Amino acid sequence: MFFLDPTYLMYMIPAFILMALTSWYVKAAYNKWSRVASRSRLSGADATRRLISTSGLYGVKIQGTHGELTDHYDPRNKTVFLSNGVANSPSVAALAIAAHELGHAQQDAEDYFPMRLRGFMVPMVNIGSNLGWILILIGLFLNMTGLAWIGVLVFSGGALFALATLPVEFDASARAKRMLADSGIIQSDEEMRGVSIVLNAAALTYVAGLVTAILQLLYYVSLVSGRSRD
Repeated sequence: MFFLDPTYLMYMIPAFILMALTSWYVKAAYNKWSRVASRSRLSGADATRRLISTSGLYGVKIQGTHGELTDHYDPRNKTVFLSNGVANSPSVAALAIAAHELGHAQQDAEDYFPMRLRGFMVPMVNIGSNLGWILILIGLFLNMTGLAWIGVLVFSGGALFALATLPVEFDASARAKRMLADSGIIQSDEEMRGVSIVLNAAALTYVAGLVTAILQLLYYVSLVSGRSRD
């Protein structure tokens, strides 16, 4: 239904273009700096082990994961998951990504409020992202605009979650840069420039995600408000 609506395309085509450009930029930055070896010659996994020790995060574990750029930190089991390209590579890109995930482990250890807030929102967002558009659709079909507005409200949780994600990711990147510099794993300005480029590119994906969520929410608002005026 929505994909056949020209108004939906008007809202979402810019978001699709932005997401595509962001994805291209992330891959380009990663591919470039994954070919640049760090002077320390530490792999992503080795650097993570050293940073765990120097940062006092002794309960944090390291585990491999499949895929490319699938690295993440799971606070439920205190584990940094590193893809093969990051864990086994001594590249500047690998060090940046590994340190970023360990930045999340630091946040977890310090009970960083934005991270806790985002974690608290996950169950509600998972439900709302599916339930919201269903309530909107039912409300519009039955001409019950009140129900449709409730659907819009429920669906808005996705945009709020995307907004709450930004400070968590930006802070993890800032922590990563400090850890890499203070530990001596990154030893030159050029290497730090590469770390910044990789992490900034990754951060853009979350900005693009927020823009996409807002545009989709605005489409539903315009859809329901137009029915209300009718």
